[in-house]
Amino acid sequence: MSVQDRPVLFVTNYAPPARVGAFAALAEREDVVFALFGGRVHHGAAEQDQPLPFPHVRVTQREAGALARSGGYRAVVCGTTGRTALPAAYRGARRAGVPFVLWATLWAQPKGPAGMVGYPVLRYLYARADAVATYGRHVSDYVTRRGARNVHTAPQAVDNAFWRGPAQPRREAPFQALFAGRLRREKGVRVLLDAWSRTGFESPDAALVLAGRGPERSRAQRLGAVLPGELDAVGVRNFQAGSDVVVMPSIRTLTFREPWGLVANEAMNRGRAIIATDAVGAVAGGLVRHGRNALVVHAGDPGALAGALRRLRDDPAERERLGAAGREDVADHDHAAWADGISRALAAAGASRGDAGARRARAPQGA
Repeated sequence: MSVQDRPVLFVTNYAPPARVGAFAALAEREDVVFALFGGRVHHGAAEQDQPLPFPHVRVTQREAGALARSGGYRAVVCGTTGRTALPAAYRGARRAGVPFVLWATLWAQPKGPAGMVGYPVLRYLYARADAVATYGRHVSDYVTRRGARNVHTAPQAVDNAFWRGPAQPRREAPFQALFAGRLRREKGVRVLLDAWSRTGFESPDAALVLAGRGPERSRAQRLGAVLPGELDAVGVRNFQAGSDVVVMPSIRTLTFREPWGLVANEAMNRGRAIIATDAVGAVAGGLVRHGRNALVVHAGDPGALAGALRRLRDDPAERERLGAAGREDVADHDHAAWADGISRALAAAGASRGDAGARRARAPQGA
């Protein structure tokens, strides 16, 4: 078997429901085997225990490195998660003499102990990967400033057809705002609760729904928020269908900056107006735009967030306009577009199966 007849090895920690379709599209296009080494779901929807529709193996991080150096693959792609998987995959690709593509997600380096330890490795790989695929222009700009070349955007995507599909709306009040995600400080939950208190909204006229789990649940419960717990994708879709706005109040911390926020894609497919902070990757990446399909406020500002909530509560026509624009704007952020971005990166590294992908990759694609 020649090198070009071999599959691509894609090393990542897990395959969340939002990415299953994207991974399947890439596997079909480029003949990819995914090496999954575990990890937790970082999203508001619970993980689905269903067979994965693409070739994959369950491995430890060390085993992922062994696969990369085995010589059985024509290229290695690896994300930035895991303590040892990324450097092991890179070393393995170099030992096997095949291209290495980095799937980059960060647009600010975490300042905590783990982030500071890992930064030299990432800085080294940004400059030495044969190609880099990113979440969006915010990540592309960040890695380019750190020496990356052959940078290509693989836009963050969800299953658009699913999120636009039939739903059974869950509505708790005439005006309903929804947060879906981990109930943690860095997701801006405390700021959102403060903002909600400042609005003066009260039951039964208004409801704040927080779908997810986490340590801020008790604080939200004291405020009277609706807390359905962690939901599957259908449950989240039903609450989106019954809500007037979806709120993404993430803040910056020493150890976290929201890489993207797939909730934005989901809500936009549903035609819901979004209120987001400028610490959300989907804002920095250009999908969520103030005045076009969302209201964007400064992170950590409960007064501004409260004002945005009041504005959209009082202006149904504005909600409708923002939601309609979002539905239009997210249409091309689909699984095929993500797979196309990864294919461009593989082509730039000399490892794509598609001639069309190779033609598109003659010039690096930014955000």
